[in-house]
Amino acid sequence: MNVLLMAYGTPYRPEEIGPYYTDIRRGRPPSPELLAELEARYQQIGRSPLNEITFAQAVRLEAALNASLPLYPRPFQVPPGPRVRGPARVYVGTKHWHPFIAEAVRAMAEDGVRQAVGIVAAPHYSARSIAEYREKVEQALAELGHPFEFRMVEAYPEHPLYIEALCRRVLEQLWQLREPHRALFLFTAHSIPEKSAADGVYQAQVRATAAGVARQLGLARWDVAWQSAGRTPEPWIGPDINERLEEAAAEGYGEVVVTAVGFPSDHLEVFYDLDYEAQNTATRLGLRLLRTRSLNADPDYIEVLRNLVVAEWARFEVAERVV
Repeated sequence: MNVLLMAYGTPYRPEEIGPYYTDIRRGRPPSPELLAELEARYQQIGRSPLNEITFAQAVRLEAALNASLPLYPRPFQVPPGPRVRGPARVYVGTKHWHPFIAEAVRAMAEDGVRQAVGIVAAPHYSARSIAEYREKVEQALAELGHPFEFRMVEAYPEHPLYIEALCRRVLEQLWQLREPHRALFLFTAHSIPEKSAADGVYQAQVRATAAGVARQLGLARWDVAWQSAGRTPEPWIGPDINERLEEAAAEGYGEVVVTAVGFPSDHLEVFYDLDYEAQNTATRLGLRLLRTRSLNADPDYIEVLRNLVVAEWARFEVAERVV
């Protein structure tokens, strides 16, 4: 079993922020003002841990797959050699920095991969997220002459294990609330341009995740808000988390719990947009803001990924039987 685990990517060193930002902007260098703003955000949070978390996810996912898959389903005919290898290999490719998705696909081809499953550490589908990851994989495969078959997990907004993992973390915050039955629970995801969300699929999936958590925990007061909108003139979907906090204060709420359901891993847009910017907004408004911890590379999230990958891999076997 071969798996391509994909994530957004982040710079390793300060001098990489400019080229990284240029890649995000599809090759258009940012203005000095925009670059300075992004550099200041990295300085504010210290450093994004996204790379370390992504590689930890890969290591643990590979271990989980190899612990659950049959190592040797058939009797040996010859000695396998001194090195023991599991049946699963997990490669990492990121969208905007090294190792780029194309680099990972090339490494897989060089290793002789013939079939692979791709999964993004992001639960919701949109033309600006999962679709772009798939496009980058398909482009890399085309440039190499399509060396292997590829299947991809498109989305998992209501996967039972994913909902359960989120519920555990929201429940931790419930215990810290002074008046839990009067608090507002906000579920956030990355905003995208309205034109990219015109079909409503992305918004519906994010809301389905939020509804699943609210239903399982019996939350009466909850809503969806958006964060991390890009600095472009086109309109992005809202309301922005800070605008929704303004509304929450006006509605008489005193406590708000925020869960970043669109961001499984801690990174810049969780630390800066929620822990810094939204927290400052809440303080100004007299709100007590609590944020649930991220899924990161915790065992319950690794089990979500393992479950999804195994199910998608099984489709290869179904297709082979049909043929």
